[in-house]
Amino acid sequence: MTLRELSGKDVIRLKNGENLGRIDDLAFDENGGRLQSVILRGRAHCFGLLGCDDDLILPWESIRSIGTDVVMVDADPLPGKHRR
Repeated sequence: MTLRELSGKDVIRLKNGENLGRIDDLAFDENGGRLQSVILRGRAHCFGLLGCDDDLILPWESIRSIGTDVVMVDADPLPGKHRR
């Protein structure tokens, strides 16, 4: 699966069914090259004129399944700023 295919899927939290957004980026461990987390960009307010929410970071281990249309996660996302 490519990042392009992965980024087209909605990320859903198993605990409450909340749609967290879509995967925009991946973070890798510098030493081992292992996939560490997925990053969801913060949602824009009023087309970005009123700013954006913080990015959400989800550990790769929190992903429970990747389906045709959605990615199911079992964790609370960590807020964080990601360099764009």
